[in-house]
Amino acid sequence: MHTLKYIFLFSILTFSSLDVIPAIQADESDLIVGVWTPSDGKSRIKIEKIGSKYYGRVIWLMIPKNPTTDKPKTDQNNPDTSMRKAPIKGLRILKDFTYKGKKEWGGGTIYDPKNGKTYSCVINLKDENSINIRGYVGVKALGRTDTWTKYTDK
Repeated sequence: MHTLKYIFLFSILTFSSLDVIPAIQADESDLIVGVWTPSDGKSRIKIEKIGSKYYGRVIWLMIPKNPTTDKPKTDQNNPDTSMRKAPIKGLRILKDFTYKGKKEWGGGTIYDPKNGKTYSCVINLKDENSINIRGYVGVKALGRTDTWTKYTDK
């Protein structure tokens, strides 16, 4: 009779603890959601979760206008000529990231409006206020990493 109680108690504890693991991962997976500033300080990127994936959009530019035309800076280096008049502010530069576990997001891309190129990308959370963004072609080892800091309006 005591054995049955222990089996029942063990089963309840085992199955109830399984519900906690996805909750912890869900909270951890959203740690990159927020506004981030690349190391050059010239822009701010808002990372948000849409469905089950993460995306980042330019929401602020230090120099939002082209100094010669006084019009908003546009994506003039985009390989798609129809996109060259699109403003950089509002441009989605991070696309299709999924949480891989261990504070890493991958499977996505980063677009660099400075040269019009799109790179494979991985994001690693260093701590609650900084992330490493690594863009690469083919192999992660052949890429470049930039550290972004969480923006706080203080």
